[in-house]
Amino acid sequence: MTTTAEKSGRYALGDRSVNRLGYGAMQLAGPHVMGPPADRDAAIAVLRRAVALGIDHIDTSDYYGPHVVNEIIREALHPYPDELTIVTKIGARRTPDGEWPEALTPEELRQAVHDNLDHLGVDVLDVVNLRLPGFAGPIEGSLAEPFEVLVELQQQGLVRHLGVSNVTSQMFAEAQSIGRVVCVQNHYNLVHRDDDPLIDALAREGIAYVPFFPLGGFTPIQSAALETVARRLETTPMEVALAWLLARSPNLLVIPGTSSVTHLEQNLESAARVLGPVELEELDQIGGTGELNPGL
Repeated sequence: MTTTAEKSGRYALGDRSVNRLGYGAMQLAGPHVMGPPADRDAAIAVLRRAVALGIDHIDTSDYYGPHVVNEIIREALHPYPDELTIVTKIGARRTPDGEWPEALTPEELRQAVHDNLDHLGVDVLDVVNLRLPGFAGPIEGSLAEPFEVLVELQQQGLVRHLGVSNVTSQMFAEAQSIGRVVCVQNHYNLVHRDDDPLIDALAREGIAYVPFFPLGGFTPIQSAALETVARRLETTPMEVALAWLLARSPNLLVIPGTSSVTHLEQNLESAARVLGPVELEELDQIGGTGELNPGL
């Protein structure tokens, strides 16, 4: 029997094949991703429903909360199903006032891996993304030193696979020269298309690309245009944006987050939505590109 998530298709993530529509767990923490959620039972219910519907790729981090989200994942799903892949990220930390300063020293990276292991309740992490600094976008620079620490932790058997987050094409290439990269996680959506060439290059190498902020950075005019398309298709702007991402390239793994079971099920409906050539062309015009795979 085909589960709901399987309608999105599958793609390789390290040594596993996962459903292309996964789940991002960040919203399970409290406001501003700090502290516990208002309804812990509801957060647990969302995770269990996600797995029941066929989601086998959960994205998280021990700095969500901090610690809170990983502890909820453990309470909801441990012992984990064999087919479940949990992807975490390190490279930042939280301050009491909610800031996200970088945490890229060797000591901080090692501690972050052990914190994720402890709070998730596992002996080895499936995938660890090295999150590099920059909120407006990646800051070009060498990632050799922190990525080499991750490779060492992988060699120690604490991490199976490595990824990078918030990187440029050059930074990805540097990481790939140090150790095998199985995924890139960057800001990308219908209107934020800077990574189009990188996505296509990764697809040729069989490497997954995981976009975040599926509706981040839209202007009011772009949002209104997306709303118009969604109304015509009798669905929501989020579902259309997610369906467009799934149509963009087979190596995109989409991880929408929510703290609501109803919203989770609505997101999964986007996996079954087929956008025709007319819709794709119109959506690309919203993004101001006019084509699905523009050049540099």
